Amino acid sequence: MPTLKDVAKKAGVNPSTVSRVISNNSRISQKTKDIVKSAMKELNYRPNAIARSLASSSKTKIIGIILSSNHQDLFHNPFFIQVTSSISQYAQDHGYYILQGHSNKEKNELTILEDIVRSNWVDGIILTTIREEDGCIDFLNEADIPYVVIGRPKDPNSMLWVDNDNFEAMYTATISLIKKGYKKIAYIGGSPEFTVNTKRLGGYKKALLDHGLSYDEKYVYSKDDSEECGIEGAKKMLKDDIPEAIVTSDDLIAFGFCQESYNELGYYLPIIGFNNTPISLYRNPAFSTVDIFAERLGYYSAKILIDQLEDKDDIKSFVVKTELIER
Repeated sequence: MPTLKDVAKKAGVNPSTVSRVISNNSRISQKTKDIVKSAMKELNYRPNAIARSLASSSKTKIIGIILSSNHQDLFHNPFFIQVTSSISQYAQDHGYYILQGHSNKEKNELTILEDIVRSNWVDGIILTTIREEDGCIDFLNEADIPYVVIGRPKDPNSMLWVDNDNFEAMYTATISLIKKGYKKIAYIGGSPEFTVNTKRLGGYKKALLDHGLSYDEKYVYSKDDSEECGIEGAKKMLKDDIPEAIVTSDDLIAFGFCQESYNELGYYLPIIGFNNTPISLYRNPAFSTVDIFAERLGYYSAKILIDQLEDKDDIKSFVVKTELIER
């Protein structure tokens, strides 16, 4: 006896799409419906009463959140705490709850996402990061499930998204140091596989070039958003030609750099972090940082997704303003 999975394989779609066709979901295109129905007819597939009931049942009222991080970073990096708590609060206020999955490896992250979506546990998905080449996005598009990303896609009209202007934010931060007379300014940032980091690195480069300063790879170090990245970046920067100031893509990186550079030099170099997390205040004196208002990113990602789920999809994207906090 043919199964729903057999139909999905025959039609070249996901099982969840077959379920939506059975329930006559309005979000499924007529072309896809015709392909699935043709496969059902060819295989002589008849959905049983239970399957039909499940397919046509009410929404789960659950939103899935996928975090590109390991379990340790979830507790160490306040960004994830601020974003998820804000999403959770908005969702709860509107009758929804959240289901969370996380991994710092794209392959594992995709597996988790596929399990959540194909199990029909959630009505929609929020991705807290977006990669330059993102398999999770490809899967969500195929699965035809509503989703929002925190990050600006290459084609802003291709999906629902929320973000800061990360290019402009880093541009402004770098210029603030240039205006103070610093010429040898280093950059330490997270992995370039993530769009947010390529934007921030781009803002740093543009600020240097716009003010007659050269971009030098020896003053650039990229790995991840961790204290260890800052420590390793400091070891690299302090070997030869010590920079006069540093910009980083995360407060954790800045904190790690401060620890290592002070141990080596006996003094702190001017540095700017990102995210305005409490850790930026731990050092004495506190270091400057860019406030990205993570709570607002979470709030608007949840709002846009829930509005989409409830057919109130007036807003397709939202840019949260940033602020340079100089200390």
